[in-house]
Amino acid sequence: MQDSKKILGAVTINPTIIQEVNNEVKNIADFKKKVEQYIAQETTSLLDIILFSAISLGSSDIHIEPEEKNSRLRVRLDGVLQDVIFFEQNIYHNIVSRLKLLSKLKLNIKDKPQDGRFTIAIDDLLIEMRVSSLPAEYGESIVMRILDPRNLIGLDALGLRKDLSDIFQKEINKPNGMIIVTGPTGSGKTTTLYAFLMKIQNPEIKTITIEDPIEYHLKGVSQTQVAPEKGYDFSDGLRSIVRQDPDVILVGEIRDLETAKISLQASLTGHLVLSTLHTNDAAGTIPRLVDLGADPASIASGLKMAIAQRLVRKVCKQCSTTKKPSSEEMAGLEKGLANLPKTIELPNLKTIQIPEIKDGGCEACNFTGYKGRRGLYEAFLVDTEMERFILTKAPVSDIKQLAIKKGMVTMWQSGLIDIVLGNTTLEEVRRVVEEE
Repeated sequence: MQDSKKILGAVTINPTIIQEVNNEVKNIADFKKKVEQYIAQETTSLLDIILFSAISLGSSDIHIEPEEKNSRLRVRLDGVLQDVIFFEQNIYHNIVSRLKLLSKLKLNIKDKPQDGRFTIAIDDLLIEMRVSSLPAEYGESIVMRILDPRNLIGLDALGLRKDLSDIFQKEINKPNGMIIVTGPTGSGKTTTLYAFLMKIQNPEIKTITIEDPIEYHLKGVSQTQVAPEKGYDFSDGLRSIVRQDPDVILVGEIRDLETAKISLQASLTGHLVLSTLHTNDAAGTIPRLVDLGADPASIASGLKMAIAQRLVRKVCKQCSTTKKPSSEEMAGLEKGLANLPKTIELPNLKTIQIPEIKDGGCEACNFTGYKGRRGLYEAFLVDTEMERFILTKAPVSDIKQLAIKKGMVTMWQSGLIDIVLGNTTLEEVRRVVEEE
């Protein structure tokens, strides 16, 4: 890896390695072979192979984990960690030292967590690498998050059902109000919010984001990153942003009362506010804001839509087959899809075939049976009746019941719809969503 002359502070991958990986690394088995070829070479070339192979396979994270006698390299593909190779401790130490230099971490600190970053330049493409070091039993555990701008997709590419697409497009084009996307880490919340921004962004509106960290750079959008160590957090940033006369504000995450209050106030004073929150489902958004200390009256007036999402793996189109559902599976599908809104059209359940993955998969899907991911969503709007309900400080279960009564498709139902449409399997939906 060499310093890039084109882009200040960025590093480049050796062009020979880029060519080799592009030609030879098509799956995890190829990745392992390529690392084995370079394991005895200098650390720079070995790290180039690890980084670019992971990027080319579409990994979201790289994990380097020391164990008692050796160290393990793993990558996360389609949300699931996969082993690549084990290597000796001296190689591990060399790789960690090189990574610390690149990401500006202190080499002599090994007993405290550290966070850093570096940028890889490949032709005109800039890929951010977020590096986290955590002291573990046998050394420092390193995780690199790969932020590849090619993963940014527009709203039309999210694969939304028509009913969801229509609701989302209508709500994000409103001049004010708050839209919150909920879900655990790695569930695609940021991808959804960025898709919203890309859809509504135009020269006539001013959009400002405050993030921790800035994950992708968006053209025409002013982006700022919090720096708690310098006293610049979400609430401080938000106060300044509101003075910048924005039309649209993206708040990376609502973590405390102050951020919640300012965000809700902004949504009530002519701004469209987009943000994320950690809750299990869409209905949990309201109690979570109340738990933070937000005024129910402000929530009722400011919140316009709550969305929850998860990501499920799609079956590999190269090797998957279909089968007639078992009687147990059919009963589950019929029960789960019984009360769907009439606007959602599905094939006749009596005649459907559902996907079945091939045991051991194929080369195209890294021998997993799955390739790529898609979102499962549930969303509800805050209308006059829901506003009044919020003021009663109702529990999650009651809010969810009202949302379903008003036509919300639950996340579990969203998963069952994807099974019926041939996108994923029942096992995969159960892996990420609690069965109802």
